[in-house]
Amino acid sequence: MTPKNQSERVTWKDGTPVSTLFDDPYFSLADGLAETRHTFLDGNDLPARFRPGFHIAELGFGTGLNLIASVLCWQAAGRPGRFRYTSFEVFPMPAADMDAALTAFPEAHAAAAPLLAAWDEGNRRFPFGPADVTVVTGDARETLPAWDGKADAWFLDGFSPAKNPELWSDTLMTEVARHTAPQGTFATYTAAGHVRRALASTGFQVERVPGHGRKRHMSRGRLQDTA
Repeated sequence: MTPKNQSERVTWKDGTPVSTLFDDPYFSLADGLAETRHTFLDGNDLPARFRPGFHIAELGFGTGLNLIASVLCWQAAGRPGRFRYTSFEVFPMPAADMDAALTAFPEAHAAAAPLLAAWDEGNRRFPFGPADVTVVTGDARETLPAWDGKADAWFLDGFSPAKNPELWSDTLMTEVARHTAPQGTFATYTAAGHVRRALASTGFQVERVPGHGRKRHMSRGRLQDTA
């Protein structure tokens, strides 16, 4: 189990940030922005489901790439109003490393200045374009049960289940379902059987679908009515 209250330390492999705590890259060694769009946006049927007040929640904030992709998606779709974005992150990435990582994606980096400024100042609640952002720091096994929100869409983006099993436990997947709005959805890059079974047992209808690039499969699902 990874020690609590430990700061993230980032190393670099071929221009890709790698967590030294989990020995896993923060995004695809190919095109991480395209992977984010395929996995988390398309996987949650976005932008088609966007509406004012739509609430995205995420396990694993990382570089902020998923947030930026969501903002760009909302803006490109011409949606009115604002949406909420809540992310749970135990080891926040230093702002300088976040900035360096995002340079791999010029489109995302060009939009990132307000995020990077807020992050560098230590803000974890801030507006970012049309998004009202809250990053909840701490162990999600403790912070998610205490959260009073419900998400319309979940981005399950922790490090690989083999490297970070705590973020994919049956107990935490139960909390994800408990904090999902009726007919809410999830998407994740992993197709690990135990993760899919855990989510299915909580009430999600789970699908294994094609992943991005050379990744054969990913998972997505919708919370079913229990009545």
